[in-house]
Amino acid sequence: MAAGGRPEADCEGQEERELRLGAWIGNQRSRAATLAPGRVEQLSAIGMRWT
Repeated sequence: MAAGGRPEADCEGQEERELRLGAWIGNQRSRAATLAPGRVEQLSAIGMRWT
């Protein structure tokens, strides 16, 4: 339960984190050509899907 005692607040926070993560992943994909090779390796190692 969230600090305010509202269980729905947990879901709202989760949705916001998912949206932010999705945006971050999209940014990484769009910048793939300019990312450092080590960064691409790290992301690939954790299962990043580039397409």
